[in-house]
Parts: sequence; structure tokens; C-alpha cells
Amino acid sequence: MSTPRLASVRLTGHDGGPLRVDVRSGARPGEARPAVVVCHGFKGFKDWGFFPPTAERLALAGFTAVTFNFSGSGVGEDGESFDELDRWGRQTVSGDLADLETVVGYVAGLGAPWIGLLGHSRGGATALLHAARDDRVRALATWSAVCRYLRWSEDEVEAWRRDGRLDVLNLRTGQVLPVGRGLLDDLESNGEGSLDVLGAAARLRIPWLIVHGTADETVPQGDARRLREASASGGGSGETLWVEGAGHTFGVRHPWAGSSPAFDQVLSRTVEFFSTALP
Repeated sequence: MSTPRLASVRLTGHDGGPLRVDVRSGARPGEARPAVVVCHGFKGFKDWGFFPPTAERLALAGFTAVTFNFSGSGVGEDGESFDELDRWGRQTVSGDLADLETVVGYVAGLGAPWIGLLGHSRGGATALLHAARDDRVRALATWSAVCRYLRWSEDEVEAWRRDGRLDVLNLRTGQVLPVGRGLLDDLESNGEGSLDVLGAAARLRIPWLIVHGTADETVPQGDARRLREASASGGGSGETLWVEGAGHTFGVRHPWAGSSPAFDQVLSRTVEFFSTALP
């Protein structure tokens, strides 16, 4: 199999700014391969920890692997620093969905015969929402996914509404990252409509792998159970992989310093899943 090549592409994000995309593939010129688009979560970015090794492994398995930064990720040109705080502050989930639509459209334009989505944490919910409404997507895998977006307490939401901002601490860098009220307004206005994660789970009719650690300190196991129950209620075929003792990132940190037994299990099963679902 050909060694994967990495190409960096710049598209236009929903906010008019750059949408930074990496494409890894071992395809020969003119060869069409199925693609997997990877979605990071809240405070995540395409070069965080396990995303580049995941994309490399998918490309080695015969896929075109696509990672990208959502417009509101806050991460700029160096691929790691939160130095686009204005874009971070304006983020919305509806904006993330618009960015994902742009990336999937780009991938479809490359000639991919089948497209799969892989999302982590908040990115898992966003991938699910898109998959439920886009017939081009033929398989979905979610890691540590949330079953709803509005996860703050009533007191926090009230302060957010009053102050017009929510201060988010990035434990890795020590930065305080203020999020504007636009995200809150988006979630409150669309949480029972276009951003209804459980509703999307009930509508999904493609193969779906739900992966969750039993010791997830960020997103409780109950979220995975609710996603699976919603899928079953709608007649879907969601499959759950419980990773015993694993936390939110399956024992992986940033910067990447190597894998863990839990993540080895997750990645192997995910590649196997897409290899079956996207022939």
C-alpha cells in the first residue's frame, strides 16, 4: 500500500475566515478512495494528540483521511496556539455544521465514492447531526460523544446571559478563553430543532459505532446510553464499544507521546468498522 501523503488545503469557513484542512491519502492519481472526515470537539483542534495518528492509520488502511479545524476552534496558523480568540468567541454549533458541510462537499468533489464521519466529544454530536441529514455520508463513528450541547448549570447560563460571555479555562495552556453569547443563543434557539442530538440519533439509518470510556471524566457514560437508546427507538443499528477504565481521551494527551492500550483498542475497532461499512 502506498505511503500516505499529507496535503494542506485552505477553504473558506462559515465566518469568512480560513478553514484549515489536512488531507492524508495513499491514492494514486485518478484513484477514488472512500473518505473519513474527522471532527474535533470543544477546545480541540485537528493537530491535537490522537488526531494526526488516527488520520495516518486511516490513510494506511486505504481511506482518504480528512482532518480540519472548525472556524471557531480558536487555533491559528501554527496549528496549536489559541491565537484566534475573536473567532473562538463567535463560535456556534450551527457554524460548525456549516463548516462540516463545506468540508464534506470538498471531499465529495475529490471523487470519494463513500464518505464516513468520525467525531470526538462535541464533534461527535456535530458529526451525528450532519450524518442524519446528508445522504453522502454512509457510516458514522463517535468517540466520547455528548448527547446534548447545553451542559452548563442554570447559574452558569444565567451569568453567561447577563454578562454576554462565558470564560472557559484551557487547562493545557492556562488561558482563559471567553465565549460570546452567540453560542448560548444558538443552543437555546435550536436545541429542539436543528441541534437536537437525540432526535438525529433516532433518525440515523447508517452503520454507527458508539465508543465511550467507562471512566470518562468529562462526558458521562449516560450520554452514550441515551444515544444508543435513541438509535434503537428509531430502528437504527448503533453499536456500542465500552472501553473499560478509559477516560475522555482514552489515555492519550497532547502533545502526542505515544498511544495507550485503551486507544489502541479504540483505533483498531474504528478502522475495522469503517473498513466494513465503507467497502
